[in-house]
Amino acid sequence: MAANSSGRSRKRRGAGEGGIDELPSGKWRARFRGPDGRRHSKLFDRSVDASLWLAQEKVRAAQGGWMDPRAGSVSLETYTTRWLETRTDLRPTTVAKYRDLLKNHINPVLGESPVGRLLPSAVRDWYMTLRAHHAVTADDAFRLLRAVLNTAVTDDLILKNPCQVKGAGQVRSPERLIATLAEIAEAVKAIPERFRLALLLCVWCHLRRGEVLALKRRDFDLLHETVRIERALTVPMGGPPTIGPPKTEAGVRTLHVPRNVTPFLIDHLDRFVGSDPDAWLFATSSGFVVSPRNLQRAWDRARRVAGRPDLHLHDLRHTGLTFASIAGAGTAELRRRAGHRSSRAALMYQHATEDRDRVIADALADFADQAEVISLEQNDPPAALG
Repeated sequence: MAANSSGRSRKRRGAGEGGIDELPSGKWRARFRGPDGRRHSKLFDRSVDASLWLAQEKVRAAQGGWMDPRAGSVSLETYTTRWLETRTDLRPTTVAKYRDLLKNHINPVLGESPVGRLLPSAVRDWYMTLRAHHAVTADDAFRLLRAVLNTAVTDDLILKNPCQVKGAGQVRSPERLIATLAEIAEAVKAIPERFRLALLLCVWCHLRRGEVLALKRRDFDLLHETVRIERALTVPMGGPPTIGPPKTEAGVRTLHVPRNVTPFLIDHLDRFVGSDPDAWLFATSSGFVVSPRNLQRAWDRARRVAGRPDLHLHDLRHTGLTFASIAGAGTAELRRRAGHRSSRAALMYQHATEDRDRVIADALADFADQAEVISLEQNDPPAALG
């Protein structure tokens, strides 16, 4: 028997790594010294429940699966906020997207839950409800939540990630559309002259919209007919356009320009680009880089005239890569021209791609010639093609 300060007795069982006390209130307190060397305790109404908890804690400690029960008490909203603040490796557009997903889709439903008490069933219910209305957003949000909670596992806040929904978070990109050579020619004719080169670079050099708009005069080597891609324009959610490096290291690349594009390039540089090496390839009258919105408006009209209102500007890049494949480009060569991150196997063949890239560019030009693609020498002078 042990006496408390009021003189009432209490029963005490066990010692060493833990034990059980009957308190004056009639409740039972289980005591356990964890692997961290600290004392942990929990109150129960019945001694049998206290004994069961203590036994489970000892088993977890023996098997290496014990965790401090207070570790996961931080709310998911608090933890995700800290997680995002520490991710200094993310691009501004990615941070903006993650912030939107957390604010509008994850934390309103799960944010108040302690990280350590987030059950797989709760995650599954949240995901399935969101997916019923916004399938793509649901998968984006699930991937983000899974990444956050993987960090929580690393931080020893939880033993296992509760994001266990089979098939959730998979990228389900729709099949990209392909334009015909005739449709490309019609779109090039229909778009204002100052944006004509933009479409050709998307198709024949497979550039992304942000890569096209971030080009400067100095990025082109007319002697060797190459273009250097080393920056991209991005538009974060709710923020102004920014110029930065491409999304991955593979995005920094030098490409040969197919000869069917070279006349358009020379004409554009002479008529629309300042003499300064740092002059933007596509600039406003005041010298600032053109807004993506302005290019999109011009493209909207051009695609309707071409009879393809369903085409996205990014589909032109996909179309061009398809043409490159038809022209004989291999997987590693396609990845290089596209600026995709290469697989380990493809890296074995990268030493040959510099020479092969010129061959591919020539083959693309031959492919275009066979279909009588619009050129500066055809029909009307450049001023009449817009």
